Amino acid sequence: MDIKLEKLKQDKQLTDKKQYKEALEKYQRRLLALQQTLFHEKIGLIIAFEGMDAAGKGGAIKRMNEQLDPRGVLVHPISAPQPHELRYHYLQRFWRKLPQHGQIGIFDRSWYGRVLVERIEGYAVDREWKRAYDEINAFEKSLTDERYIMMKFWVQISKEEQLRRFEERQQNPLKRWKITDEDWRNRKKWSKYVEAAEEMLQKTDSTHAPWYVIEGNDKKYTRVEVLKRAVTQIEKSLSQMEIQLPEYALFGAK
Repeated sequence: MDIKLEKLKQDKQLTDKKQYKEALEKYQRRLLALQQTLFHEKIGLIIAFEGMDAAGKGGAIKRMNEQLDPRGVLVHPISAPQPHELRYHYLQRFWRKLPQHGQIGIFDRSWYGRVLVERIEGYAVDREWKRAYDEINAFEKSLTDERYIMMKFWVQISKEEQLRRFEERQQNPLKRWKITDEDWRNRKKWSKYVEAAEEMLQKTDSTHAPWYVIEGNDKKYTRVEVLKRAVTQIEKSLSQMEIQLPEYALFGAK
């Protein structure tokens, strides 16, 4: 995937509340129907979210889960590795969090930290993060060869919209917990994160574990688009496995 993130137009919007709610419910119910198929067919689903700070990953994940059976969904918020995790290969902590066949595992940030924050902050030296592309591609291929469906979302916002959201969080007592000094430090390295993300997308996009770049300036559009892309990719993967798709009408999602 050869893409220039800062050249995304960010003009896609979903401003009509009724249209937004109808689209959201439609794809939420379709995802619920697909979850039941995945469970019965014992196929695991892995979804990784990456993106700029305040891009709306958490909101998209929340809407993705709203109608699902919570017993079959695991959401993993990924932060810096703990001291004991540093004694292992960096992928070890992700292997331990993989969903069972028939479950859904969602990663709010993922193993791609190796070629993003660890690269930029110097936690991984050049030879480590440069070889990580091949390691990650092999990791994902081994999973999708073994009855897993995988997709990855990069949510991109403009630098101006990020600043607006940062300031809103800082001024709102109910959202202040979302903003940290680290967010402001990362913002100063915006261009480095864009460069790293573009290289990551180019070197790790594949047919079996595709990247989807989602414009994030309009939150409603982002949430619906993530759901729509997820449903489409699951349907495509199930069809390739020659597995019958569910009857959406039974779930009120024509």
